[in-house]
Amino acid sequence: MNTIFRKVLRSSRIPADLAPVTGVDYLSEVDPALAGLSQGAIDAMWQATQGLYRTGTHPGIQLCVRRKGHIVMNRTLGHSQGNGPEDRADGPRIAMSTQTPVCYFSASKAVTALLVHMLADEGALNLLDPVSFYCPEFGKKGKERITLHQILSHRGGIPGLPVGTPLDFLWDEQKIWRMLCDAEPIAVDGAKLAYHAITGGYVLGEVVRRVTGKSIEVLLDERIRQPMAMDYFTYGIDHEKLPELAWNYATGPKLHPPLTWVVKRALGADVDTVAEISNDPRFQEAVIPAGNLVGTAEEMSRFYQMMLDGGLYQGKRICSERCVQRAVQPFGAMQVDRTLMIPMQFSAGFMLGADPVGLWGLNSASGFGHIGLINKWCWADPSRDISVSLINTGIPIVGHHLPALMRFVHTVNSACPILPSADQRLLAS
Repeated sequence: MNTIFRKVLRSSRIPADLAPVTGVDYLSEVDPALAGLSQGAIDAMWQATQGLYRTGTHPGIQLCVRRKGHIVMNRTLGHSQGNGPEDRADGPRIAMSTQTPVCYFSASKAVTALLVHMLADEGALNLLDPVSFYCPEFGKKGKERITLHQILSHRGGIPGLPVGTPLDFLWDEQKIWRMLCDAEPIAVDGAKLAYHAITGGYVLGEVVRRVTGKSIEVLLDERIRQPMAMDYFTYGIDHEKLPELAWNYATGPKLHPPLTWVVKRALGADVDTVAEISNDPRFQEAVIPAGNLVGTAEEMSRFYQMMLDGGLYQGKRICSERCVQRAVQPFGAMQVDRTLMIPMQFSAGFMLGADPVGLWGLNSASGFGHIGLINKWCWADPSRDISVSLINTGIPIVGHHLPALMRFVHTVNSACPILPSADQRLLAS
């Protein structure tokens, strides 16, 4: 890619030979035959991943794919730091590894949602209760009847922070909480689907604190991170580990109205500002349940594999099978989301697939997962018995990378076809 096109497309520098920027965890990857796959299927998925990397929109990529519970791919491309569009060609770079922590952004929501479902399954709370039942101060300006289920399913009526909210409020939970309590909802009956990019996580975090007496990061540590032996998988990252964290980069063509309006309504800021904030240590060390969980592609794939296994991890019960089933149960028909402006279908916390085509590709009605800032794709599909986590460091919104991203999803589904009914797991029923 020549210099002019690279600047217009805000792309990182891509070498002709990808071998020097490729990492493979051979110790974790198994013979694909154990997962019912051919080497050709693995090669096809990797070529699709390389195709996405060659767009230049993602300076670093991590990919982990499990099939039938086996890791068949755990690989990286590029750099975690130092090869962004504005970085010097001769500047320092740090290679991306399978152990590099990356911010999942909104893919965090699925993990937060499952924590809340776990509490509901144990009787600590009821998703049909109003938020104000647990937090009376939330019930202002007509919000007294908004339920936890509405918050989880993006029908809570508070999709965005009030206009003019200082962005440094994001890492001050109490300021945000007071602001949300004082906010006027766009609806209170749950009829309007409008993606809650950041707000819902603060509400859920406060409810968790009220019903358990613990912060949501402590609950995550006790109920998921430690039992599943995660190295990271925390909201934010400890100060001493900041140098390990991958940087995020605003990439792709500059946006213009009306796309800039849609992005600002969804994220509260333009893409460049979002990238800058996400690299701010105050954001990186904060607790933002809807948007700053940190971990690796393998750890998120491990999380979804646990859900595929009905709440079990290596024989340990993380949550009940019933809890998983309720977490991914569809709620409402597919409809145009008023924030994202695209057709979406949610459960109480997860983005769902569809037939004949949905977010997770062709014939993906049993699929469930969550994306992060458009580009991080993390999902499981019981009908194919796959758990996929594609994590990256670029933040392009609309651009030349989209065909490659869609090709990746399609290739994964083609390489891992739907299994015969007798082989499908319980969740697919």
